[in-house]
Amino acid sequence: MKILEVKNLKVYFDALQSAVVKALDGVSFDMEKGEVFGIAGESGSGKTMMALAIIRLVPFPGRITEGEVLFEGADLLKISGPSMRGIRGAGISMVFQEPATSLDPVFTIGEQLVEAVLAHQSAQGRAKAKELALEYLNRVHIKNASKVFYDYPHQLSGGTKQRAMLAMALINRPRLIILDEPTTALDVTIQAQMLDLLEEIISRERLSILFISHDFGIIARMCRRVAVMRAGAIIESGDKENILRNPMHPYTISLLESVKALT
Repeated sequence: MKILEVKNLKVYFDALQSAVVKALDGVSFDMEKGEVFGIAGESGSGKTMMALAIIRLVPFPGRITEGEVLFEGADLLKISGPSMRGIRGAGISMVFQEPATSLDPVFTIGEQLVEAVLAHQSAQGRAKAKELALEYLNRVHIKNASKVFYDYPHQLSGGTKQRAMLAMALINRPRLIILDEPTTALDVTIQAQMLDLLEEIISRERLSILFISHDFGIIARMCRRVAVMRAGAIIESGDKENILRNPMHPYTISLLESVKALT
């Protein structure tokens, strides 16, 4: 059963002198329920823009000009704004690559988690929402979770902030999580710990994950199928083993060679 189908998705930005920048130019792929699907490509290839288009958060002056985004069969590009707000966080959640800019600096981690719960599960009440927040901080293995609950983002390390973002993404039990370069801002040791945690969560929660990264080594570790993006388009896709052993596009070959050069 397919949980996500992206068909001919196009995002254009109006530039000066009537020029148009094609940030996404006909992107198509699909994901099965429970699958970890990888999107690989260099910075600027359109990976993050694709993720933002899926959840209808394309920044101005960008606009989705064409395509379909079918989530559990419903086209997200055709539903109402309030319905889409209900899907964000509860149906689909996203973890951005830079947690420092994703967390609100004037609210504690606990307050932000509680508000995330109440936005989609208002019947729970604030006391139950706090219990859930502490539970999920522990689920992502944050040390001293009861203390971190009352900390502000600037008091936390990059790794702890990213774990808090992951807890926020999980807390409403979404069916699909988009991970946009979830380890890029972390040092190598913390990056390895984060990947171990993600593998544990994927196994335990049986989630569908859209995993975005410029690092083909990480994609190869985490995903079964992969699509390679360049200049706003998918240039190659297939099973991980086929892409690794027999890449067809010169750009994919260069990505794989760059990984080998670092090992």
